[in-house]
Amino acid sequence: MPGIKHLDHVGITVSDLDEATEFFVALGLRVEGTMEGMEGEFLDTVCGIPDARTNIVMLKAPGSEVGIELSGFERPAPGSGQPAAMANEPGLRSIAFEVEDLHGLVGDLETRGYGLVGGIGRYEGQWLMAYIRGPEGLIVAVAERLQPTDPAPTAGHRQ
Repeated sequence: MPGIKHLDHVGITVSDLDEATEFFVALGLRVEGTMEGMEGEFLDTVCGIPDARTNIVMLKAPGSEVGIELSGFERPAPGSGQPAAMANEPGLRSIAFEVEDLHGLVGDLETRGYGLVGGIGRYEGQWLMAYIRGPEGLIVAVAERLQPTDPAPTAGHRQ
């Protein structure tokens, strides 16, 4: 019976490929490969855009086989997207990662100019979770599994 074998990657189209790549590397992903100037019949057929040309960066999180494929189109020029979309807007709204030291990661990303969408929430004493607004409005969910003895989150971030 035809069907899915496994999840291979999630594709994200961005207008600034370098900035998006730097953001995901700052999160802890590693670049697995790049492809510059992809064009031709294959791309035109698959994406349904005649005369398209794109650059691609493939990233992976440690311990994961699922990739994040960032695509930056040279042609046609990208549209504006929805950089201020919130979690309740239809469409793919976030990509989620389990992290270590959520507060440290959020602080590091804030120094790079990326802030929280809301605040850092605590779920049933088991998880800390936050949405971070990345380049071009991308929302990345980060969650840290708490140990039973973890103290309450530090001040400075909303609960």
